[in-house]
Amino acid sequence: EQQSFRKIKLRIDEVQGKNCLTNFHGMYFTSDKLLSLVRKWQTLIEAHVDVKTTDSYRLIRLFVLAFTKRRPNQVRKTTYAQTSQIHEIQEIFEIMTGEASSCDLKELVQRFVPEAIGRKIEKHTRNIYPLQNVYLRQAKILKAPKFDVSKLLELHAESTDVVSKIKIDYE
Repeated sequence: EQQSFRKIKLRIDEVQGKNCLTNFHGMYFTSDKLLSLVRKWQTLIEAHVDVKTTDSYRLIRLFVLAFTKRRPNQVRKTTYAQTSQIHEIQEIFEIMTGEASSCDLKELVQRFVPEAIGRKIEKHTRNIYPLQNVYLRQAKILKAPKFDVSKLLELHAESTDVVSKIKIDYE
């Protein structure tokens, strides 16, 4: 329920009887969450990066969203960042490239939910300008390899093991 603002799109690649084998197709924020984040008197910083995963499975475009934060003991009403600071921060957003290219697609999707990438970016940009509400706003699949049933079954092998264990525990 805390993550209900994050919509994940899945694509059905294979149907086996009554079971559908799905694969990640994209992730985006709901418009109400985006609108609730935007406020007056702060700077909105956006950037995007194209990433290829380690399994060279897909080419993904990741969009990041961040807002400037008031410094401690700040008297001024506004928290606007200068253009040079915004450009420096956007260069640091390249952390996403390192994070995403060091894992396969399955691990990358699991990193979206706890916002580990956003916290890392916040930490690295603290000395340029403090940021708040750093989120991975959207992930688009740009390029996918040709459909391979064996890779899809390998991806779903672990999830079916978990489902069968749950059924056994339930009975």
